[in-house]
Amino acid sequence: MDYRVIKENDLFLLTDTNGNIPEDHPYGLGLYSKDTRFLSKLDLKINGEDPVLLSSEADQNYKSTILLTNPHMEQEGSLVLWRESIEIQRTRFIYDDVLYEEVKVKSYFPKRVAFEISIHADADFLDMFVVRGFLNGKLGQKTGQVRKEDSLSFSYEGADGLNRSTVITWDKQALNNDDKGIISFGFELDHGESDSVTLSVQPVTGRRDDINRVEKEAALAMLEASYERWNDGVAKVETDCLPLKRLVERGLNDMRVLLTDVGHGAFPVAGLPWFGVPFGRDSLIAALQTLPFNADIARGTLLTMAHYQGSKLDPWRDEQPGKIMHEIRFGELAATGQIPFTPYYGTVDATPLFLILLTEYVKWTEDVELVHTLEQEIENALMWIDSYGDRDGDLFVEYHQESSKGIANQGWKDSGDSVVHRDGEYAKTPIALAEVQGYVYQAKTGLADIFDHMNRGEEARSLRRQAEALRQRFDEAFWMDDVRYYAIALDDRKEQVGTITSNPGHVLFSGMLNEERAKAVTDMLVSPKMFSGYGIRTMAEGEAGYNPMSYHDGSVWPHDNSLSILGMSKSGYQQQANQVIQGLVSAAAHFEYDRLPELFCGYGSGGKVVKYPVACSPQAWAAGTPLVFIQSLLGLFPDGLKGEIRLSPVLLENMNRLEVHDLSIGTGKLSVSIKRVEGGCRLEVLKNTTGYQISSTEQMV
Repeated sequence: MDYRVIKENDLFLLTDTNGNIPEDHPYGLGLYSKDTRFLSKLDLKINGEDPVLLSSEADQNYKSTILLTNPHMEQEGSLVLWRESIEIQRTRFIYDDVLYEEVKVKSYFPKRVAFEISIHADADFLDMFVVRGFLNGKLGQKTGQVRKEDSLSFSYEGADGLNRSTVITWDKQALNNDDKGIISFGFELDHGESDSVTLSVQPVTGRRDDINRVEKEAALAMLEASYERWNDGVAKVETDCLPLKRLVERGLNDMRVLLTDVGHGAFPVAGLPWFGVPFGRDSLIAALQTLPFNADIARGTLLTMAHYQGSKLDPWRDEQPGKIMHEIRFGELAATGQIPFTPYYGTVDATPLFLILLTEYVKWTEDVELVHTLEQEIENALMWIDSYGDRDGDLFVEYHQESSKGIANQGWKDSGDSVVHRDGEYAKTPIALAEVQGYVYQAKTGLADIFDHMNRGEEARSLRRQAEALRQRFDEAFWMDDVRYYAIALDDRKEQVGTITSNPGHVLFSGMLNEERAKAVTDMLVSPKMFSGYGIRTMAEGEAGYNPMSYHDGSVWPHDNSLSILGMSKSGYQQQANQVIQGLVSAAAHFEYDRLPELFCGYGSGGKVVKYPVACSPQAWAAGTPLVFIQSLLGLFPDGLKGEIRLSPVLLENMNRLEVHDLSIGTGKLSVSIKRVEGGCRLEVLKNTTGYQISSTEQMV
């Protein structure tokens, strides 16, 4: 990455690798909270010059350490500072919506030396949509800045009537400067001596006089303690396949940093740097991926989505009663109604995904009480699927953009060129996507199981009748005999959009496909035209719209692969699932910190993985993908309603051992060990306090 990002809850800092925020940087660097940039400039200099970068680390997500040194400095022939004589270490973290930065300097010059460290700061308070060049509109204005002995503040009066300010404080005597945007500190050090200054930056929305901060040491201790609690609460993976182990640990760490709580429980935002907000589809899928490791995230996600469920008809926001939101924004443009993201509901799949997450959460936790809590929201979501979702009564859920500033394609492949016919023509809306029909089937059959458990038999039977009718109609309308595969969609004329894509892979997880067609879909996904060697492409090589460099038409998305992997594993095609897992594990080695990005280009495996230029990293459903690998390798599918756990473990070719400790299932824990033996693998249950019956099948490898 050519940027550094740290986040905690609602605040994130995006800088260059030196730790700076240069003004007018094309990538929109800054300190952001609630879609507003509270720092637009933050440059560190030594004696007025830029230091030299030595190293830049952000592998911990919540804390970043950057090591710098001075260039050679002379003035009128006299030595000021010998090159590389001063070590400058910048350490920053975020806690309780405050950015802390310690600047520590150490001298390696043989004599006592004096120098200045200066911080150049400014805040433009721009809405993120303006920063990124998406939109301009009516905005507020800066109302001044105030310099005091130990603080510098900038203020802004928004067009939305909100006052915003950025308050910077420091704990060392500062030098006097005429320019109020420069904070300078003088240092005099002997050889080997060090000193430091700590700055804190606090964004403030609304008029507040009680600017209180926790001291740096206490703040860092509490932040680290929260990470320890997170690590203690998630399942642990041990394996001799070290790339897989690193990938899982990175995924868990990334998932933690992406957690946010807007008042209904922690849930994952979509990704950094630009999607650190509640996001229907992304948050729901990430929570689904994380179920085996921490089911509380699913609960927080469900309660958050339920809170924002659509309640009225509002074409400006593509809102309809019962619909689960797509995305919410909190900035000035949203608050003044200049963009529809308050929230925006232009997504066709979030509503059935909400129900799928609920049904899977109950299977993992047996928490039927949450179903009672969300009874009205469940009813509303089913109503949306059957009425507003299925606008013409053909049993298929379709989408069509109503908002003038909304999204045209409203599935997960939401770019304008993602649904394209074999002849290269773009499909016209209303569009019914293949995977969405699978989501609806899975949602209804899953709810039927829960309703049976709750003695609501008639409702369960009704949902199963609806699901069966959808299954039959889907096979009739979407199956393409000539290529032995399903169309990505039906267009506005109910004609197949026949391009071969990854979308039908999601349907495998739904249980909607018969054995013959599930095998056909699986075979296509791992065929040379779809499988790059590093993952399943979004579109098959050779199709009219294929482009390996594109966002959705030939690239590889780890989360897209993860849903197909789950489906393959659930359907009994574990060898094919392992082929995809191995490809993605290999791909991760080509990215910083062994981190799977949002997506990468879909070139074949003859050479190095090609990065996509503006992929989010870390990104929630990419972070959740390695967690799916573990569930798939275990062949783990619990059913708390029946008190059963199904295990069908198999190892990757380069693995001899996999242990997973303290999986939370029901009200207990499950720990298992899989070891390679001649001709297959052996499963050992190390701990089972769930009270559930385990049925297992060790697969041949």
